[in-house]
Amino acid sequence: MATLLYRLGRFAFRRRHFAALFWVALLALAGAGAAGAPVAGNSSFSIPGTEAQKAFDVLEERFPGSSADGATARVVFKAPAGEKMTDADHKATVQDTVEELADGSEVARVTDPYAGGGVSKDGTVAYASVTYQVSGMELEESSRDSLEDSAESARDTGLTVEVGGDALQAVPATGAAEIIGIGVAAVVLVITFGSLVAAGLPLLTALIGVGIGVASITALASTLELGSTTSILAMMIGLAVGIDYALFIVSRYRAELAEGREREDAAGRAVGTAGSAVVFAGLTVVIALVGLSVVNIPMLTKMGIAAAGTVAIAVLIALTMVPALLGYAGRRVRAAGEKGKPRRNENENKNENKNEERNPQGQAQRPNLGTRWASFVVRRPVGVLLLGVVGLGAAAIPASSLELGLPDDGSQPTSTTQRRAYDLLSEGFGPGFNGPLVVVVDAKSSDDPDAVFQQAGDDIKALDGAVSVSPAAPNKAGDTATITVVPDSKPSSVATEDLVHDIRDAGADVRADTDADVLVTGATAMNIDVSQKLNDALLPYLTLVVGLAFLLLIVVFRSILVPLKAALGFLLSVMAALGAVVAVFQWGWLSGLMGVEETGPVMSMMPIFMVGVVFGLAMDYEVFLVTRMREAYVHGEKPGQAVVTGFRHGARVVSAAAVIMMAVFAGFIGSSEAMVKMIGFGLAIAVFFDAFVVRMALVPAVLALLGKKAWWLPKWLDRVLPNVDVEGEGLRADAEEKGGSPDDDRDLARV
Repeated sequence: MATLLYRLGRFAFRRRHFAALFWVALLALAGAGAAGAPVAGNSSFSIPGTEAQKAFDVLEERFPGSSADGATARVVFKAPAGEKMTDADHKATVQDTVEELADGSEVARVTDPYAGGGVSKDGTVAYASVTYQVSGMELEESSRDSLEDSAESARDTGLTVEVGGDALQAVPATGAAEIIGIGVAAVVLVITFGSLVAAGLPLLTALIGVGIGVASITALASTLELGSTTSILAMMIGLAVGIDYALFIVSRYRAELAEGREREDAAGRAVGTAGSAVVFAGLTVVIALVGLSVVNIPMLTKMGIAAAGTVAIAVLIALTMVPALLGYAGRRVRAAGEKGKPRRNENENKNENKNEERNPQGQAQRPNLGTRWASFVVRRPVGVLLLGVVGLGAAAIPASSLELGLPDDGSQPTSTTQRRAYDLLSEGFGPGFNGPLVVVVDAKSSDDPDAVFQQAGDDIKALDGAVSVSPAAPNKAGDTATITVVPDSKPSSVATEDLVHDIRDAGADVRADTDADVLVTGATAMNIDVSQKLNDALLPYLTLVVGLAFLLLIVVFRSILVPLKAALGFLLSVMAALGAVVAVFQWGWLSGLMGVEETGPVMSMMPIFMVGVVFGLAMDYEVFLVTRMREAYVHGEKPGQAVVTGFRHGARVVSAAAVIMMAVFAGFIGSSEAMVKMIGFGLAIAVFFDAFVVRMALVPAVLALLGKKAWWLPKWLDRVLPNVDVEGEGLRADAEEKGGSPDDDRDLARV
């Protein structure tokens, strides 16, 4: 592989105009597609195989025209102190508002609070439910404006009016915080390379890659039903890996220049060695993201595949456009360790790489920080290993009290009208009113449907935790009915989850007696089923992803223990990161600093999502750092010295890459979307733990303790495994055999 990528790197360097034009043209094409694409609707949130989804499908079939998947809004009214919503003036205002809302072109129906029991017992709060014909993300802006205008008109009469539900759902806001993250990345790159030009290359290529990825997602969003969060995730991961992959290749290019190589040859060797690591690191990320499809939640599958596509683009750009831009940059990208400005009289032309001055070789230099740290760890591996494991174990302790759920209006900031409407409904009708359960009684196979409906309602009323149970509402055919159950606890509570399970247990008894199905659905039940499905899929997913990546790393490192150590280190870092997420978002530690206004259960998909993404990113650092160590070991150094050599060449760059990735992820903590905020924090802290504790401390400590055993591979397996040559040994052998560079344009054509 190293030889193939070497030829590709030299080709891109030499044919830089073609390489650059290709990617710019692809960006323009994707941008044009995004500009002309129809506005994306809401991604279909289905959960195949769950009871909530089955009940939802029954509703769609038996209650046609009910707009079961349509957007909803609850317009909540509260009377001024000392007054009631039943007063004549307030009642007239509410009825005018209901009539105004019903005139909307996309409105399916509006309930009158005074006709449908929508007034609280004390008379201070009332609400009108609005159901739309289309989903929240498909609503016309005029419908949203009309909803807000109606609420504002009612406020002008002196009432407190707030709007909850998903009708006002907006695309998650991302903005200045992400720009700050990119700014931090730019500063780190300038410090790392000491050159604005060298620092600008990773940023430019990453932005082009993300631009292509996000524009492609936007262009296909309507066709593939991709949600708004999909592009944010692709942007988040694409920026992080795009900058990192380009950073490693540019860094290796400068190191090759420092060894006296011509620029074209240095570009080829950078792509052949660091580029090989980029390919395998990218593969681990892609495996982890595509592996999310095993959960069998379409939304999560689409998010993973879209993000994986953006990562693949980042890999291809790093292998082709980075060497092309290095060709354009010429002497403005200096060799590692070279100080000062390039001479003004140097001629920058196509033949510049044949005559150039380099730093003197063989001069004694003070060991860098990476060398000194690795030497320290090699001398005291046991102490460093124990300290790192204990520290990560302590950080992981909060994960033992992990509670899972999906965000609702109660997790919104108190500044939003959705959150204020949620609080008003809780105040007037109880906390469970914000998460009603919809029980679907399918008595089509029963001889006496009415008796079934009555029995189901009576059984549910007898359960603890149900504050109110509505009479059964049958469809026109009379074979199916819905019963609305209001819990006495908030939607995200354990008590509400217990009530859902109790209703389903009671439904099993009804089925045994009458052969009718009693199914629980609604947003709250759907959230509970999602959490359960994600929990059930976590172990199979972890086994699949870690297993495939383990096999891939065996091929890369030609070792059994090194991939095993990498997987165990990942488990430590991801558990510590989950502990930090629980501490902030569930326990409330530093919640003010993170902008978390409401603590509660951790988002259901967070554990499995972090396992996938963090594993892929963790393997990035493992591959980049340990391949340098193996390269030194293969070239004859002793195991301990190889560890030090790997840190001398890779620690600075890996540290810079980790800081950049943390900055990019942390930028998304400022998002208005709770899910994006939690993902940004979780990934940022996971990168910190994995890069600076696991890879920088535990990895050298373990390798120092293992010695030569770290690189042991059974002879039979060594013969079976393909030789991918990540270390570039084939380049050295080829060069020695030919007495020069192992490539020309004909070599690339032959491949």
